[in-house]
Amino acid sequence: MSERETDRTISFESLSTLHRKIQDGSFSEIVDDWKWIFSYSVRYKKAIFFYTFLGIFGTTLGLVSSVASKFVIDIITGDKIEQLPVMIAIMVGSALFSLFFSNYIGRLSLKLSLRINNEIQADIFDQIMDSEWLAISKYSNGDVLNRFSNDVHIVASNAISWLPNIVIAVYKFFATFVVIWHYNKLMSLFAFASAPIMLLMSKYVIKRQRAFRKKVQEMGSRLMTFEVEAFYNTDTIKSFGITDQYGRNLRKWQEKYKDVNLEYNLFSIKTNIFMSILSMIIQFAAFGYCLYLKWTGQITYGTMTLFLEQRASLSTAFNNVVSIVPSFLNSSVSAHRIRELAQLPKEKHIPESEYLNALAADGFKVEMKDVDFSYKEGDKVITNSFFIGAPGEIVALVGPSGEGKTTTIRLILGLIRPEKGEAYIEASDGTRIECNADTRYLFSYVPQGNTIISGTIAENLRMGKEDATEEEMIEALKDACAWDFIEKLPDKLESSVGERGRGLSEGQAQRVAIARALLRKAPIMLLDEATSALDVTTERKVLRNIMGNHPDKTCIVTTHRPSVLNLCKRVYRVMDTTITELSEEESSRMAMDF
Repeated sequence: MSERETDRTISFESLSTLHRKIQDGSFSEIVDDWKWIFSYSVRYKKAIFFYTFLGIFGTTLGLVSSVASKFVIDIITGDKIEQLPVMIAIMVGSALFSLFFSNYIGRLSLKLSLRINNEIQADIFDQIMDSEWLAISKYSNGDVLNRFSNDVHIVASNAISWLPNIVIAVYKFFATFVVIWHYNKLMSLFAFASAPIMLLMSKYVIKRQRAFRKKVQEMGSRLMTFEVEAFYNTDTIKSFGITDQYGRNLRKWQEKYKDVNLEYNLFSIKTNIFMSILSMIIQFAAFGYCLYLKWTGQITYGTMTLFLEQRASLSTAFNNVVSIVPSFLNSSVSAHRIRELAQLPKEKHIPESEYLNALAADGFKVEMKDVDFSYKEGDKVITNSFFIGAPGEIVALVGPSGEGKTTTIRLILGLIRPEKGEAYIEASDGTRIECNADTRYLFSYVPQGNTIISGTIAENLRMGKEDATEEEMIEALKDACAWDFIEKLPDKLESSVGERGRGLSEGQAQRVAIARALLRKAPIMLLDEATSALDVTTERKVLRNIMGNHPDKTCIVTTHRPSVLNLCKRVYRVMDTTITELSEEESSRMAMDF
């Protein structure tokens, strides 16, 4: 099926969808979505009015050019040469003006859609970043990115142009119809004849087309999944010596993808032939009728040319009117998906948290009292638990993986809030502030996993402090036991690393991440399994450097490796949903058992 016919059938199916939504009462959701879109559009109301005016003016010039060309043909065939220059000037001038305005409208539309795209993305980015951790974590990263990129693009491309396009398309349809009707009423009906035929055909075509599209998309996704996993696990595939096997599997997936596409292509060809034959029948009927009118002297050559040209134009105008409906629905769906993110619950902010900044030099105590928390109702992760970390201390959270150590860190960071009890920060003057989004600036956090981004070592470090000097970066790297290997790199701080720290070992990447956190000079440091790839000697040295060079810092370490427990002031075990402080004897025994 041709692209034009595909768009046409989708448009008619969209009309049916719109009708169903009006009947079942869900049309109000579409209205709400478009109210949200128009909240951005209204900022450009003058541009929208100008856009609409240019579109109508350009359409009018196009019709004037067509009518002028009719008179040019009639003049030539009627030997009225004296009127020829005027008509040619009108025809050419109108065509050139129409061409200019159509291209200018295209550029204006792009400029406005880019501006509104950036506005929406900036707003949504801020709203996503300020959403509650639990709320946003229900969406996969891919889904959030797809909404942030593709859905915003769909909305932005229609927020400015949709309303003007309605006015322009309707005006073009009726203006073209009126021009043909003026010369011959029956011919205007011939010109319009393809619309009801397409309407009848659309239900069958769209149903089959959706089925084929689904098969192609599913097979494409499977092929892409295979390719991504293969490239991501190249080292494993090579080490197992199964590169030939994966090569054969790739070719099998490619063959399946090819077969599905060819099947869809065959259906499209058959449908295209059928629809083209119908279109040709209508075209030949119109052409035959024009010949009859000319044969009987009812019209001139110019009028015949105008009929044939505007018949196609009227059909296109009708399609443009109908195609607005899927655009309307698609924008509504995308707006709804974006609004779901924008309306997520927001993080808790306590403005009084700024008061703590003046007391940062003395350090802060981090405390949890009688805390309960669960991600899902009835499934406790933390129960009736207590925790204290004070300035000048290294405090450890130990326990098996998945028992709640990272959840405790999230509670301390204010990413999640206790269902019962309290988690707060206490200053040297006794002031207590609940852990919230506005206390997070007091923390330097090194999460689990490789958090190094592609770029230079310096660029990674300056994520911790944007204006860090070279001396400050080197000092932090030395504290993290990372300067010894970075100093040997050809470009030192300007040495490049790949995505997820490619080019560095896991231990090296962890030490750079710790240095980045130290650059923040925050009074509280959280290391969530951040030394898991270091050997015991290096791990102990890093922690000694942190506390030796930053004596007022509160350092909280989560680990399932008890090798550094004898460096810790307090050790808490997280097990069976409870955080329990271990005695010195229990801590020493655990360290010795390791």
